[in-house]
Amino acid sequence: MAPAPELEAIGVVKRYGALLANDHIDLTVESGEILAVMGENGAGKSTLMSLLYGLQRPDEGRILLRGAEVRFSSALDAIAAGMGMVHQAFKLFDSLTVWENVVFGAEPRRGPFIDRRAARAQVESLTEAHGLRVDPDAIVGALSVGVRQRIEILKALYRRARVLILDEPTAVLTPQERDGLFAVMRRLAGEGRTILFVTHKLHEAMAIADRVTVLRDARVVARMRTSQTTQSEIVRAMTGRNVDLQISRGVAAAGAPLLEVEGLTVAGAGAKPLVEGASFQVRAGEIVGLAGVAGNGQTELVEALTGLRVPDKGAVRVAGATLTARDVAAHRHAGLAYIPEDRVAVGAALGADATDNLAMGFHRAAPLSHRGLLNVAAMVKRARELIAKFNVKIASERALAGSLSGGNLQKMVVARELSHEAPVLIAEQPTRGVDIGAIEFIHGQLIAERDIGRAVLLVSAELTEILGLSDRILVMYEGRIVADMARSQASEEKLGLLMAGRTAAS
Repeated sequence: MAPAPELEAIGVVKRYGALLANDHIDLTVESGEILAVMGENGAGKSTLMSLLYGLQRPDEGRILLRGAEVRFSSALDAIAAGMGMVHQAFKLFDSLTVWENVVFGAEPRRGPFIDRRAARAQVESLTEAHGLRVDPDAIVGALSVGVRQRIEILKALYRRARVLILDEPTAVLTPQERDGLFAVMRRLAGEGRTILFVTHKLHEAMAIADRVTVLRDARVVARMRTSQTTQSEIVRAMTGRNVDLQISRGVAAAGAPLLEVEGLTVAGAGAKPLVEGASFQVRAGEIVGLAGVAGNGQTELVEALTGLRVPDKGAVRVAGATLTARDVAAHRHAGLAYIPEDRVAVGAALGADATDNLAMGFHRAAPLSHRGLLNVAAMVKRARELIAKFNVKIASERALAGSLSGGNLQKMVVARELSHEAPVLIAEQPTRGVDIGAIEFIHGQLIAERDIGRAVLLVSAELTEILGLSDRILVMYEGRIVADMARSQASEEKLGLLMAGRTAAS
């Protein structure tokens, strides 16, 4: 008789009021298997993982571990049963050492005291046994993102996890760190551990997973073996239609500089600046990509470029106008459009309706206003046109922005900013949280902006997006621009090394 699967979900249902988040989900993972769980935003992936890990309880259905039904009342129950989860946002104490983080809450003891020597030895043994190279005595706050992720995995292994859930684990890793994680995943699977790999990156699922389970509209719509399928088939399952994954772009015809940055510096709380002496140009008719691991100054640089932050030194010019110490309105007036990274806090007014949100930045000029009075009919007409063009799923143009899903809110912000027809566009994570079909559309729009002579600065955590769209690429590390190269000179490996503070020769 064949052994029972390591983990099963049978007919799992989860409702939030009228919303059906998981609709009779069946999922099976075998011991030693890496299963990729994929689907667009809102498909039900995160809800399913929270049910499996005991963060929530299903309304219907059963969860089985090694053939026995389990009913977790909390994540502690799941951990005790041999489950582990590495979340997108790491849950570590920066001021503690690696070994202190790993054993926290489950420390070995000698009488009433923590046995520090035994704890450190156990962590060191784990690192060696599983190829998770990390200094047990290092302070976590001083470590890179990739090493911190290893610590999260060590925490789960220390608690004897046999099933690991990795939620978007490569989102903040360099390519080299990602490859290192994949090596660890393969080693753990080879030891008989089971891994659920939640991701939206098709090439990564194909590279590491044995099978793929695809969710769409809260249901499982496909189960595939990666050795017997293609990226296009997975996309078709995720979206219900064919999507062209290739970014089609011609050769740039770059003109005069439209965005000029000279010696820009943004001070930090300590001695080291958040941005240090950044100098670059973005010319008419080109897309310049800005690559870097999150937290290396990209956010502060963009804030200084858009008027959200006043730089301490340096100059910013948009279409010839010096804007170094000017506010957001002055940047808008000079010809700057901006798709912000944070669509909720910066990109939209959730308490206002879609009509008002789509008019923002246009509302002082014709045809949306006349002699200081808003033309409501023109605003509504504009909103309807943009909602249709960008396929924003919303009840009506009078529905509140706060009623939109994250992906549709992003599409609304992108629609507004691209319709500004400004000479300079800063696009910061423009496709974060949108579905594959919308990504295809937004990429096409950014290339169209370039082709009609606009200057586009693309800030993205996705190297495939940077490499696919950019004519030139900047790399940022610890607040400094460390590289400025033509796309033809760039590769994922080269960019990854630069993002980690190294060069190909180091």
